Amino acid sequence: MLKKYYATSILLLVSVIAFAQFHTLNIPQSSPKVQETQKLGVTNITIDYSSPSVRGRDVWNNSNIIPQEGNPIAWRAGANMNTTITFSTDVKIEGQLLKAGKYGFHIIPKGNTYTLLFAHNNDQWGSYYLDIDKDVTLRVEVEAVASSFSEQLDYEFLERTENSLIIGLEWENKRIPFKVEVDLNATTVASFRSELRGINTYHWQAWNDAANWCLNHNTNLEEALEWVNRSINGGYNGFAADKNLRNLGTKIKLLETLNKKTELQATLKDAKALYATSYDANEFGIFLLRNGFYQDAYDYNNTNFKKYPEAWSLQLNRGLSQYFLGNIKASVKDIKKVKESAPERFHNRLNEIITEVETGTYKL
Repeated sequence: MLKKYYATSILLLVSVIAFAQFHTLNIPQSSPKVQETQKLGVTNITIDYSSPSVRGRDVWNNSNIIPQEGNPIAWRAGANMNTTITFSTDVKIEGQLLKAGKYGFHIIPKGNTYTLLFAHNNDQWGSYYLDIDKDVTLRVEVEAVASSFSEQLDYEFLERTENSLIIGLEWENKRIPFKVEVDLNATTVASFRSELRGINTYHWQAWNDAANWCLNHNTNLEEALEWVNRSINGGYNGFAADKNLRNLGTKIKLLETLNKKTELQATLKDAKALYATSYDANEFGIFLLRNGFYQDAYDYNNTNFKKYPEAWSLQLNRGLSQYFLGNIKASVKDIKKVKESAPERFHNRLNEIITEVETGTYKL
């Protein structure tokens, strides 16, 4: 009898296990998986969550849907597996530092105040086994705000600036917002240093663009000068060198910012002597004017207009150089001559420029 009992029990167990086995059918879910990814500077932010629907329920006040005050558990900020948020660099959440990584995201509601929990233990079914004392890396408190109705729970990226944004969990008529900030200069420069060691090391444009970004953000200027020199001179044995007016222009602006006057003058001379098509000469002539190198602009535009006498834009640049040097009569004379060769569609603007030059109101 005992052997028969064990045999029957084993058969029943096998039957239950077989019935409970998971399969891989792709079946629509009532709370489908969603992945949201945004880039803030060079920082990738990815949110993975399952999105439940309201379905006519009072979701924010139903403790069976959203546990209140952590009783008996925190809320998973979605459905099914815990919501996760991944940051590819260090960030600040509501002003508090959070290291790069993947975090389980949980919430404890208390009235209109919400405690947000970022847990390094990020692979849990819901919040059932979250140990708030041991698993949570960061907690912050925020206030909820009203929002337009959202049937499905979702995460929105709002109020973006160059180095910050607001992530808002939106469901029904409420939004739980929190601010994410990055150290834009530090994260971008670190990214450049890494990327310039890879395939980008062979592209002069990458070295120049990295240097130019630092220049425009007034950061890491000495290393940026090294990078633009690498763009110009190439790497080992001069490999991938490409001296051109674009990277020389970046170097000129860096040297001026760093107040390296001797090297600046040498680089200006080098750039002005470089071969240029009429198109490139026009672009560089405008660059010199916009950056206040008026005498250099006059010399450069004058030389290249003699080389390309059909390029009326170079004559215009020469006239504008005269204006910024204070030679108003010479400037007006040059610009009036431009009308003899410039297409008629530009004549109205040229007339306006002449008036602005005569009245001292012209601006680049």
